[in-house]
Amino acid sequence: MSKTADQKKSPGKGGKDKANGGTIALNKRARHEHHLEERVEAGLALQGWELKAIRAGRANIGDGYALVNHGEIFLVGAQITPLIQASTHVIANDRRERKLLLHRQEIDQLMGRIQRDGYTLVPTAMYWKGNKVKLEIALARGKQSHDKREADKERDWNREKLRVMRRHNKDA
Repeated sequence: MSKTADQKKSPGKGGKDKANGGTIALNKRARHEHHLEERVEAGLALQGWELKAIRAGRANIGDGYALVNHGEIFLVGAQITPLIQASTHVIANDRRERKLLLHRQEIDQLMGRIQRDGYTLVPTAMYWKGNKVKLEIALARGKQSHDKREADKERDWNREKLRVMRRHNKDA
């Protein structure tokens, strides 16, 4: 059965089709604990069982960070829980180091910022781009506790402003 032109264009009911840019995992804590400066998209070197587990929604990047090792960048601490049926022939390590695929110029630029300016690399999102898994990493600096409180106050204030504006627009 062939699809019509309308069916080909419209993604699934989630708003985005998994194969065309759907979000796999987000690191919401990164925005709360760090000042995020520059964001970079990187590919991930994955094994077959990891890809199957990611398709099943078993990825968590909340505790992850990126390290520079011998001129390459690796994702450390991210968890991809293996599926029992997909990894019977492989000894699966759910928290293994995964190589990030970047151009040499991007790696050199990030390494320079990390060593010179004291930044750290934090994963912020994992998503599909075509049929490939991409990871968004950000150069980040840690926030102090007073910075976190200030950000919370500003977020609450913005919410309150929106409520007042909605009420005002309904009355008018």
